[in-house]
Amino acid sequence: MRFLVIGGGAREHAIAWALAKANAEVVVASSNANPGLQHLAHASTRIDPTDKVRVVEFARAQGVDAAVVGPEAPLAAGVADALREAKIPTVGPNQDAARIESSKRFCRQLLAKHGVAGQPRFLIPQAVEEVDRAVGEFAGAPFVVKPSGLTAGKGVWVQGSDFTEPREGAAYAKSLLLQGGSVLLEEKLDGEEFSQMAFVTDSGVYPMPAVQDFKRAKEGNLGGNTGGMGSYSQRDHLLPFLSAAARNQALSMMEQAVGALRAEGFHYRGILYGGFMLTARGPLLLEYNARFGDPEGVNVLSLYEEGNFAELLLGVASGRVDPTLLRFRLRATVVKYLVPPGYGDRPQAGGVLELDAPAIEAAGLHVFYGSVEEVGPGRVRLSNSRGLAITAEASAIHEAGARVEGALKFVKGAYYVRHDIGTKEDLARRTEHIRQLLAPGAKPSPLPLSVAPPNAPPSSSASPEEMIG
Repeated sequence: MRFLVIGGGAREHAIAWALAKANAEVVVASSNANPGLQHLAHASTRIDPTDKVRVVEFARAQGVDAAVVGPEAPLAAGVADALREAKIPTVGPNQDAARIESSKRFCRQLLAKHGVAGQPRFLIPQAVEEVDRAVGEFAGAPFVVKPSGLTAGKGVWVQGSDFTEPREGAAYAKSLLLQGGSVLLEEKLDGEEFSQMAFVTDSGVYPMPAVQDFKRAKEGNLGGNTGGMGSYSQRDHLLPFLSAAARNQALSMMEQAVGALRAEGFHYRGILYGGFMLTARGPLLLEYNARFGDPEGVNVLSLYEEGNFAELLLGVASGRVDPTLLRFRLRATVVKYLVPPGYGDRPQAGGVLELDAPAIEAAGLHVFYGSVEEVGPGRVRLSNSRGLAITAEASAIHEAGARVEGALKFVKGAYYVRHDIGTKEDLARRTEHIRQLLAPGAKPSPLPLSVAPPNAPPSSSASPEEMIG
């Protein structure tokens, strides 16, 4: 089989790597020359991945059997629609369905209309004059300001992290409206985040292992929001603080969301990524993405058993998956991104890293290339974005994290990495956080107000004891 992979980041490198392990031929359309993809690709072209005409022309010229859309921007631009019109099966939803990611406003209103469980309280001011009143609706409780459109994971402002006073959040919301955008105000949730991805086809919603992502640039979850500094997954495909009952609630919400899309006439063939917060009220939805996460996709793709990935993706693209192809090994994984110094605030682009990739691979780890340029054998130049995703697996999360730390000796040059991802101390802190939230007598945050029809199902039906393992 011959697959077109659209996009040029570490996520797309991992997709192509998994396809190559399944003996598929890979061709690549991206705006950059990703070193990892270049070494795997049978052919590649440097084009804007949102250019529907040129993407289809390249796909036809290469005689591909199917396509995989990696990033969100081509999905929002309708590239999957154009490929399907050209009779090329594609992993990725159509433009209308992809609005579940590209428009947070559309997503929240869709889920509220159909009574989908697990929605936090949200308000959508339509004009600058409505912002202060909307902020006042939170009655002093902390809130979050979200641009409605795509922001590469970096546009959300959280009270207590990105701003202190309500007036500062209000000013940010007003600035977004003045720029012609749409904005949401949502209650700030107390809990632990987790990512749940699934393959979505006409025949059902098929889950992947759960992952926890680390968005903040600095250790201790400080600093600005990023696209993701790293992530981990647990051997049993749950998380230290996430039980099967809570994960199943999140999957139910995802199935309801797909049902809501279909009720509106939007059919979905691709990846659905749910970003959830496990709270005292159960899992609540932060956002949906319409593709593999980055870095979370690296975790799950590195766990996929050899030999069947191409067949699995072709099934997703064609609308029907053989459930026996859902084969993820029972191992823990940790991914850590090496980024330019100052990333998350003022990244210092242009630094060159000397990388002994063969030594890392010989030690049983993998290097997936992000936004870097190859400048010589074993040498890459960092841009102002994420550079290298070093990935390890082991029996336990902290062991995989230690393996990544050990592999850093094979990288020379100026970079930044979060050393706290996957440590015993961080895992214990997160688990204890959830135990305290669910302890008898703990006061959960207020229930949502007036954001869903009165007959909407409750956001949680599990007991506190079922929420964590």
